[in-house]
Amino acid sequence: MFSFKQFSLEQDQCAMKIGTDGVLLGAWTPIENNPRSILDIGTGTGIIALMLAQRSSASQIDALEIDENSYEQSTDNFENSPWNDRLFCFHAALDEFVEEPEDEYDLIVSNPPFYNEDYKTDNPQRDLARFQDAMPFEDLIEAAALLLSEDGIFTVIIPFKEEENFIDLCAKAELYPVKITRVKGSHKTPIVRSLLAFKRYELAVLTADELVIEINRHEYTDEYIELTKDFYLKM
Repeated sequence: MFSFKQFSLEQDQCAMKIGTDGVLLGAWTPIENNPRSILDIGTGTGIIALMLAQRSSASQIDALEIDENSYEQSTDNFENSPWNDRLFCFHAALDEFVEEPEDEYDLIVSNPPFYNEDYKTDNPQRDLARFQDAMPFEDLIEAAALLLSEDGIFTVIIPFKEEENFIDLCAKAELYPVKITRVKGSHKTPIVRSLLAFKRYELAVLTADELVIEINRHEYTDEYIELTKDFYLKM
């Protein structure tokens, strides 16, 4: 059991456990467009969908999960949350879901699989959750472009080394960055992640900022505490 301030999750059946990436995306994702409908692609435990249920007043929060164990676990986590009337998980692959879309979404979020190296582990379930060939960036972006409402926002967290490529792929789908935050574990370590938000129109000027998580081990920066304090019990 993993407990936050307003909800708890089981994660024993999920290949990808709750980690900093999911918490970052759930807390960072812009919701200034007051989304009425949200889609979380590759929901895993359901953490991002649950965080957005806490943060927003969206009446429809759909999640998509291909792995059967993770699907069942996220469904249970949704049912046991304070927002179970607003959350629903589909057990389907992204291409299946796109063929018969439920609706357009004002917010689409994804913490996508992103190891595209050629090796695999001996855990097929973890591989599916973690390797990009299970859901190539091109497929994710194509789905977002198809399912996003006119004023909608599409957000992801990806490795920093993939940022330029991902932004280029989005531009081909006429999705343009409106917010970029680059994440470092500490002041002394390199940038490891990029938090990216896209809309259907370009900004004249786009500024990127930086988020550092820790000053020292388990000593968090003011910025990270401010971002996550509504969720973590000890923040």
